[in-house]
Amino acid sequence: MCSIAGKIDYHSDLKKEESDFLKMQNVLTRRGPDDKGMFIENHVSLLHTRLAVIDIENGKQPMIAEDEKQRYIIVYNGELYNTDEIREQLKAFGLNFNSHSDTEVVLKSYIIWKEKCVEKLNGIFAFAIWEKKAERLFVARDRIGVKPFFYYNRKNMFVFASEIKGIMASGFVQPEIDIGSVAELILLGPGRTPGCGVFKDIEELPPATCGYFDRNGLKIKKYWHLESKEHTDNLKTTIEKVRFLVTDSIERQLVSDVPVCTFLSGGLDSSLISSVANKYFTKKGEKLHTFSLDYKNNDLYFRKSKFQPNSDSSFIGIMGEYLQNSEQHFVNLDTEEIADALFDAVDARDLPGMADIDSSLLLLCKEIRKQGIVALSGECADEIFGGYPWYRDKDIREKDGFPWAQSTAYRYSFLKEEFRNRIDPQEYVYSRYRKTVDSADTSEAKSAIDKRMKEMMKLNFDWFMQTLLDRKDRMSMYWGLEVRVPFCDYRIAEYLYNVPWEYKDYNNYEKGLLRKAMEGYLPDEILWRKKSPYPKTHNPAYLAKVSQILKEIIEKPSSPILQIISKTRLEKLLTENVAQPWYGQLMTTPQTIAYFIQLDYWLRKYNVRIV
Repeated sequence: MCSIAGKIDYHSDLKKEESDFLKMQNVLTRRGPDDKGMFIENHVSLLHTRLAVIDIENGKQPMIAEDEKQRYIIVYNGELYNTDEIREQLKAFGLNFNSHSDTEVVLKSYIIWKEKCVEKLNGIFAFAIWEKKAERLFVARDRIGVKPFFYYNRKNMFVFASEIKGIMASGFVQPEIDIGSVAELILLGPGRTPGCGVFKDIEELPPATCGYFDRNGLKIKKYWHLESKEHTDNLKTTIEKVRFLVTDSIERQLVSDVPVCTFLSGGLDSSLISSVANKYFTKKGEKLHTFSLDYKNNDLYFRKSKFQPNSDSSFIGIMGEYLQNSEQHFVNLDTEEIADALFDAVDARDLPGMADIDSSLLLLCKEIRKQGIVALSGECADEIFGGYPWYRDKDIREKDGFPWAQSTAYRYSFLKEEFRNRIDPQEYVYSRYRKTVDSADTSEAKSAIDKRMKEMMKLNFDWFMQTLLDRKDRMSMYWGLEVRVPFCDYRIAEYLYNVPWEYKDYNNYEKGLLRKAMEGYLPDEILWRKKSPYPKTHNPAYLAKVSQILKEIIEKPSSPILQIISKTRLEKLLTENVAQPWYGQLMTTPQTIAYFIQLDYWLRKYNVRIV
């Protein structure tokens, strides 16, 4: 994995701006600590920082290739999982290869197939390719949106980077926000409207999108979407296909020239990945390393709830015994460090995020990086297989709104009156919900519930899943750790989009189909364990800590958060005993307080101006 960045400006000689490009490259170094590369020529600059994972010696970037018509230069961030298959197809066209890196495969697939190349790639990626003679830039992002691509587009200038900080470091864009940005931060955050970068004039290339920037401007198009089709497989065949798709995806993503490990929470998804990985490494005579997270004294304060019926520790132990060839590693976090890391988490995300849900992952990734360079994680199984409570709770499922953030009035109550007078909160949020639902292809749905489940999957794909993928990418790459997400294989998503709910809900159990399909890979205690979300601290000392930090912030008249948020309302937040979710089941009062801490820090750190 790596970072990419660059600039196209048809009115400037970019060779004179090398110092600006060095600044962009330097702020992205954490994503790629192993190497740097830069290509500058007339109207184009392409920048790269590399985390070397495949073909360490020969995979340097920017990479250049030529044919009889054109010269092509690529900067690429990602990982392909069908590299060998595509390479063989390209050899049939007479192409030769100088490396076994996937970068060269992507570049040469573009030479042969141009923009159609993205339809052949199975992986996670964001890349840009400059055609020298045509003087145009091709840009693309993977189907699911695992790898980021932000950009600034004005007239004859296009600036892009893997992270917002790369664009800001260029000096071409000012850190400004407008009324729409405020609505994003308070009414939707830490989620974002697809394509929105929150900062004024910063946009994100949507998942499954590609296009060209040339002298006529930027033109992009969707090259993939979840397509409704008739599901003709019976239950037995469906189970067999799910088993194949899941195991094949995991095994493809274990290929690496550097050490690979797995996250292990003791839940279904990470345990499945660890089990498949353990079998894979055992056959090779190698040992799997797993990493698990807990919080100091959490056993003293854990209280089971509807969403979190039990803690993870005992289940992690069961998996440790089951994975006999593995070596377990435990990371125990304390209240103080989780709160302190809230600020680094903003630095990593470039925006306020999921509070300690971010900061704890940031600290976990720091420890994993000491042992490995690549890790596999279980994100997105819940979105695809219907594991979240809002898939299964009929009342929540049928509500006309985002199921993970049905608190628009609560959120709106924090805004200062001058912003409240300029925003229609219900319209702002509902219009985005409605647009997403209306875009879901439900043409082959055979029942009302299957139609709604396709809508729910589309909502989760475009919104909730993107927030989690942002989190995983930024918190891991902050430490130069590449995290792969096998459940994000587009083949799994395509197939499961059309599997009827009665199959997915096998035995009336959340993710029942996945559980049935993967019998034999886990002990029954894990295979049929009730879903438990990402672990968070239950220590009251954390609430006390973040409350004290926010109290100190709002007592300073100069605190930038007070430009947007009502001081009186924040004071009430610190004293009221209301367990109102802010974003999903993980973000309640302590995380809401921490979110406002992150918002204040972000406004200060980026010197954000409200326009």
